[in-house]
Amino acid sequence: MNSRYPHPLIAREGWLYLGLACALALAVTVMAGGGWAIPFWVVALFVLQFFRDPARPIPSGDQWVLAPADGRVVAVVPCQDPYRQQPAVKVSIFMNVFNVHSNRSPVAARVREVSYHPGQFLNADLDKASEANERNALLLDLADGRQITCVQVAGLIARRILCYVRAGDQVLAGQRYGFIRFGSRVDLYLPPEVHLCVAIGDTVKATTTILAQWSQT
Repeated sequence: MNSRYPHPLIAREGWLYLGLACALALAVTVMAGGGWAIPFWVVALFVLQFFRDPARPIPSGDQWVLAPADGRVVAVVPCQDPYRQQPAVKVSIFMNVFNVHSNRSPVAARVREVSYHPGQFLNADLDKASEANERNALLLDLADGRQITCVQVAGLIARRILCYVRAGDQVLAGQRYGFIRFGSRVDLYLPPEVHLCVAIGDTVKATTTILAQWSQT
């Protein structure tokens, strides 16, 4: 295994929120005393844990499809990939507010397209969130011709999807490419012939959990 990690342990997306939360807690401590400030320090601790972004070991080899997010598998279902209009297996990972919300590429691939769709902010645990909610899809083309679609889906509380790659970019397996703030979901549309390594209800971790393995040909 190896680890590629270009960012600090606290996600850069959270620096402003953490700074504001700590400044407010400190101000209340100075002006009103430690007792009154306890709830504000609790909020600051929550912000700190939400925006944590630990380095992760990356399994070696190109035969794996890695989990793109931390969370719980809430769907494993044959379907039609709505972005490529071809048969697929959808694997959905729900992230609650206590999961790491940094998103990582499941494979080494070229980004064919980045497709943003505005939408609602339903509970991301619901199946209809995949089609109804605000979302951002990465269409990934592997060197061997296989294709994967990786979709960031906003949730009930999540109101901001961040994506840092563009069409034409090359991404590495396990590479950090985006972030979703305050609870959300990631959908993966995989080729039907893939061998799945997870089931509904499983808890997964971005990069370190092997979600699927390519069938040997």
